[in-house]
Amino acid sequence: MKKYILLNIISVSIVCILLFAGCDVIKGSWTETGPLHHERSAHSATLLLDGRVLIAGGFDLNSNRQTSAELFDPVAGSWAETSPLYIGRGGHTATLLPDGRVLVAGGIGSSFTLGNAVEIFDTENQKWIESSSMSTERFDHTATLLKDGRVLVAGGQNTQGKFINSAEIYDPVSGVWTETGQMKQERRNHRASLLKDGRVLVSGGFDASFTGCDSVELFDPETEIWALTGPLRIKRGGHTATLLYDGRVLVAGGFNGGTSGATLNSTEIFDPDTGSWTETAPLGSDRSGHTAILLPGGMVLIAGGFDSNITGLTSAEIFNPCTGKWINVDTMHTARAGHTATLLPDRNVLVAGGFSYVNVPHNSTEIYQYSR
Repeated sequence: MKKYILLNIISVSIVCILLFAGCDVIKGSWTETGPLHHERSAHSATLLLDGRVLIAGGFDLNSNRQTSAELFDPVAGSWAETSPLYIGRGGHTATLLPDGRVLVAGGIGSSFTLGNAVEIFDTENQKWIESSSMSTERFDHTATLLKDGRVLVAGGQNTQGKFINSAEIYDPVSGVWTETGQMKQERRNHRASLLKDGRVLVSGGFDASFTGCDSVELFDPETEIWALTGPLRIKRGGHTATLLYDGRVLVAGGFNGGTSGATLNSTEIFDPDTGSWTETAPLGSDRSGHTAILLPGGMVLIAGGFDSNITGLTSAEIFNPCTGKWINVDTMHTARAGHTATLLPDRNVLVAGGFSYVNVPHNSTEIYQYSR
């Protein structure tokens, strides 16, 4: 009995340490690192099992869809070009599969074609392999790695301009796509979060009139059925959604759409136990098209995005889940939106590419190095 009580005390202590580690104020700074070989925005970034980062596709200075791909070595702090994609694309998704390969799906190709094309990056041979296509053309969709190793793709826009609610699942063992239950809402530029219980939370996005949505849905991978849950308190698309250590989901910023739309500074948190949203402290800056990374210790780093003038931002902020407040931190060296952010094995954050002004992407990269 004494042994059991002691183990219980140790377990509780560990949980407390994890929960309250994020309460310390994090201070950090941005350091420029080696530039990409190509300017790009709306590309993908994937942390590989060996610690390198794979960047693929995106739009160049002439809004052309790129086939180029690069690998970042965090030890050397430099980029090396690798095998190009078979088809240039932007607005696609990239998912790290359990076996270490990377699944790239959909996106916009030249002349607004492509849509359902899929290819896989073989990390061992550093080559791309064409795979079976999705059932539906789509870009600006979401892709979520489920707990059983399959990949759920949902929503987006097809190359005919239609916003869609269809969803399908990729099985990496068979290499086959299977259509699954449809979402209740057609949406694009929404966000998908894998909850701790294995369900997928899809929030917001834009509808066919390019107005922000407040509808939220939950996908059950066992039944493959979508169910509506509590709506967002504020309609938004182009926001971020971050799973916190305690299982809640933080949604921040975005754009409310429409002809008189504006970027947002509002934030809210989803509680999966109650299925409801609670407003929390606003961001220090209105922003959309930004990135959000959960830092070790539980805080959330938000960087960049664009303002109401669609101009890139250099500002960055950190959310403290213990206080529910945002802290302004060191600004980036380069204004950027439509970039990527990746948590490296050394616990620092790599941001790459993006645009400072519409259709003007760049190749700069920098790393946020932080300490308590």
